[in-house]
Amino acid sequence: ELLARLKALLRRAAGAASNVVRAGGLSVDLSAQKAEVDGRDVDLTTFEYRVLEYLVKRRGTVVSKDDLADYLYPHDEDRDSNVIEVLIGRLRRKIGSAATIETLRGRGYRFAE
Repeated sequence: ELLARLKALLRRAAGAASNVVRAGGLSVDLSAQKAEVDGRDVDLTTFEYRVLEYLVKRRGTVVSKDDLADYLYPHDEDRDSNVIEVLIGRLRRKIGSAATIETLRGRGYRFAE
């Protein structure tokens, strides 16, 4: 219970009083770890959800591919593959036009409503 209370305090301090983040037709429930588009559940893999969660929590800011790779694979040294691009492409197809994941060439990605 202490851990749950601390997480709630941290969320409120960061300006996120709710566990549900909404952007356009997309709704991401951070505690249940699920996403919905226009009220329909979106079937996401673990890595797809983690990328979406990371971008949603940092919406409006640029997230580099290295930051995403560090978050997804904290102990992996070999990160020369295109896994991040594949995950972003699959997320875009699954969430459709409900929200936008922008590509900023040479800089990374930005989640925008």
